[in-house]
Amino acid sequence: QAQLVESGGGLVQPGGSLRLSCAVSMSFYSINTMGWFRQAPGKQRELVAAFTFGADTNYADSVKGRFTISRDSDKNRMYLQMNNLNPEDTAVYYCYADQLLAGRGRREYWGQGIQVTVWGQGTQVTVSS
Repeated sequence: QAQLVESGGGLVQPGGSLRLSCAVSMSFYSINTMGWFRQAPGKQRELVAAFTFGADTNYADSVKGRFTISRDSDKNRMYLQMNNLNPEDTAVYYCYADQLLAGRGRREYWGQGIQVTVWGQGTQVTVSS
C-alpha cells in the first residue's frame, strides 16, 4: 500500500512563507495525477495545485502567483512552496496521488494532512455558533 506523508506545516504570520513536503512511497512513473488539496474548517476540500501526466499544471485561482508546486523524482518528494500567505490560506493541507487502473477507474492515495495556520496581530477572527 503506497503512503504519502506530509511535513512542513505550522504557524506563520500573514505575508510569510512555508514549504510543504510530501514523501511518496511509490514510483512517480506509476502516478497519473499528484498534487495538494486543502480543507478549511466548515468548508469542502478543494484543489490547491496538481500535476497530471501529459497535461498542464493546475492551480486554484486563489493561489496563482503565490504558490508553486514542484516534484523531485530522485527523492520521491513533492513540494508546495507557499508565499505571501494570508489568513484565508489557513487549512489542513493534504498530499494526493492517483494511479489509473487497467480498464477504467483510478486508485487514490491521500496523506494524513498537515495544519497550516496563518495568523498574526490584527487577524480577524470570526466566531459562530
